[in-house]
Amino acid sequence: MPRSTGPLSRSTAPRREAREARVDVRDWVGGLRFTAFTGIMLGLVVLAAFVLVPTFGTYLGQRQQIAALEQSVAVSTDDVARLEAQRDRWADPAYVTSQARERLYYVRPGEVVYLVDDDLPASAVPPEQTAVSDEVEETRNDWMSQFVRSLTAAGLARTATDGG
Repeated sequence: MPRSTGPLSRSTAPRREAREARVDVRDWVGGLRFTAFTGIMLGLVVLAAFVLVPTFGTYLGQRQQIAALEQSVAVSTDDVARLEAQRDRWADPAYVTSQARERLYYVRPGEVVYLVDDDLPASAVPPEQTAVSDEVEETRNDWMSQFVRSLTAAGLARTATDGG
């Protein structure tokens, strides 16, 4: 039967495509054939999954350990470089002399060293810092007006000169 290109065929075309696009799942599952070969292959895939999953987990754990050990080696290498630099400094006689003077108070023959320990009397030692208040306090005078008065008083003051 020939198809017409009239308005009737255009309105029915989407309906036909919707019917043809719809798939009945029961027909599809019924069309599958489960053979012995399919069962064996499915069993092998499941067995491979059970064998490979723990192996893959072990692989990931070992990779994490390797990364941690590589970082540890990098830190140790930095420490070794720092200690070698310190060893090289201690090989210098001038550095050894300066450290003996600073740390152990060694002096050369003929030098006089004065060490002063707590030369201030107890009354001259500043007291401990007092704690800051948690409350906000308001002053009784205006600091700006007091500042301006101080400036004008300093500017108008007469300086004393030596008459000589």
